Amino acid sequence: MKISVITAVYNRRKTIGDALQSVLSQRDVELDTVVVDGDSDDGTSEIISQLGNQICCSIREPDSGIYDALNKGIAAAQGDVLGFLHADDWMADDQALSRVAQAMADPEVDGVYGDLVYVDAQTPNKVHRYWRSGEYDVRKFRSGWMPPHPTVYFRRGVYERFGDFNLAIKTAADYELLVRMMVRHGVRMKYIPHVMVKMRTGGASNASLKNRLQANADDRAAWTMNGLRPPIGLRLTKPLRKLPQLFWKNASSE
Repeated sequence: MKISVITAVYNRRKTIGDALQSVLSQRDVELDTVVVDGDSDDGTSEIISQLGNQICCSIREPDSGIYDALNKGIAAAQGDVLGFLHADDWMADDQALSRVAQAMADPEVDGVYGDLVYVDAQTPNKVHRYWRSGEYDVRKFRSGWMPPHPTVYFRRGVYERFGDFNLAIKTAADYELLVRMMVRHGVRMKYIPHVMVKMRTGGASNASLKNRLQANADDRAAWTMNGLRPPIGLRLTKPLRKLPQLFWKNASSE
């Protein structure tokens, strides 16, 4: 089983090397590494080039944002299973993808997800939040639940049947994709009870009040554009789901 890990990057010279090395260090798995650089001008491309043919596919050209770049990566990927690692993040350990391969060996499983920790951007060993996803139950989406997208891996056929990121939605295209795949189309998911990704704090949807309001609108649109009624109180239940992550952060040392 070949696993594609797609990384979209723009001007992340300081972090892209660590992100890609965390993928390349994965053990007991056949890798397909895809990097989509939106024409960086800060030295990012030079760092990618230094990895040579360890990167299976390297695309460097302007794009219209991260989801456009990720769609290019999906189109270029050669793996049986596809996932994403953002340029500021890294795999939590060298067995993360072998666990994905193990779970996906079951033909009854269409996709997997795991846990994620948010770490301090300046002090990566300092954990801010622990996103413990928990066992899968699609009904939890209606109470604001979602799996952390950087830990989600789908079979290639899922994208072929149900499509890639919808560029019409600005700040919640990842959420819309998960609602479409899991809620609307009912793909069969399996939970991997391990921290899979470490993510530096930040994110466009939380960068300002204006962005947060736009994200709330996009969250609702993620349901309506799929012919689904948005859950009552989604703008409250989705953020409230983050509160337990603050109390679980000490568990990330497991």
